[in-house]
Amino acid sequence: MAKRHSENISIGDALQEFIGANRLEKGLNKVNAKEAWDTVMGVAISKYTTDIKLDRETLYVQLSSSVLREELSYGKEKIVNLLNEELGKTLIQKLVLR
Repeated sequence: MAKRHSENISIGDALQEFIGANRLEKGLNKVNAKEAWDTVMGVAISKYTTDIKLDRETLYVQLSSSVLREELSYGKEKIVNLLNEELGKTLIQKLVLR
């Protein structure tokens, strides 16, 4: 009976680790998305980037230049592809420029 009880505890611990790992992965994805933006877009565009937020599969990018925002809006699909390539996985489906 004691062995069975210890197995239940280890399964509970495993679930806690799994939940923690998923939260950690989400956090890492957010950091990686920001780093990918800076790498792919370069220093010039990063200077005008005031905020980046990854929510589910959408990357929200706040830009301080309306002219730059307009220019980048024409190449959203290409930017998403370059970011996902830099990340090594399809993390971003949609790009919203603000």
